[in-house]
Amino acid sequence: MISANDLSPAELAALLHFHADAGVEWLLEEEAIDRFAEFEAMKAARRPAAAQAQQQRPAAGERPAPGQAPPRPNTAARPAPAERASSSPQPAIPDGEAVQQARFVAETARSLSELKTAIESFNGCNLKHSARSTIFASGNAESGIMVIGSAPSAEDDREGMPFSGKSGQLFDKMLTAIGLTRSAILLTQVIPWRPPGNRAPSAAEMDICRPFIERQIALAEPKAILLLGNFSARFFFGESDTIHGLRGHWKEIGVADCVIPAIASLHPQDLLTAPVNKRLAWNDLLAFQAKLKSLSLLRN
Repeated sequence: MISANDLSPAELAALLHFHADAGVEWLLEEEAIDRFAEFEAMKAARRPAAAQAQQQRPAAGERPAPGQAPPRPNTAARPAPAERASSSPQPAIPDGEAVQQARFVAETARSLSELKTAIESFNGCNLKHSARSTIFASGNAESGIMVIGSAPSAEDDREGMPFSGKSGQLFDKMLTAIGLTRSAILLTQVIPWRPPGNRAPSAAEMDICRPFIERQIALAEPKAILLLGNFSARFFFGESDTIHGLRGHWKEIGVADCVIPAIASLHPQDLLTAPVNKRLAWNDLLAFQAKLKSLSLLRN
């Protein structure tokens, strides 16, 4: 096995990038462990005990010898009925029922803090079971300005807040360029839990999570919304075009009894992947800044 100490910095960086692209996010052991060899050794250790138990077990229909007590059933290895019930997986909630539960939970929340608590206690979406954190709105809910990203990334899931890591650093610079900061706006994500491997959420997962993001908007009552990323734009605009076709155009989002102007732009991660698109994002930010000034949400 090749040791990391034998690799050059360039080779080590390439190896780390390969692991990241393959979905590896955590190194749990200091040294590699051959699990296949462990499994084979475990099987080999069990064979003598199994053979001895087979020899001692009477054949089917065979009676024990005179004076020999009949073998007792091995009840120690069997869990009690309560133990079996507790160790069995919880039954999955049908998608339709989960959507209804999500709507009820969202509608009964009278404040963002109540909604946050309700979402953290909600177990009807399978995304929550594989995620570490529940990502909820943060910042100034009274600002009238809302920025909505797509779904949490691996960095967001680890940090417990939206737009973390390198994309978050770039996002902060984007805000500063138009006179804003994180603490001055309300920042959230469409989906509160990170999909495994950063895959796109399924249609059922989107339906379950829709009441939560719509309730966040209804409670915050923003005057203008900036949508970042392809998924976020499609989710609210109901269109199948790419972000390049959806960005830069003001549209209206209807939530509850509110109609809110919204504009879409590229996600900071898109700009890290393709820096040439920064000029497009800058035009979108200027349009967003102009709208905020027209609404008296940002000083001239």
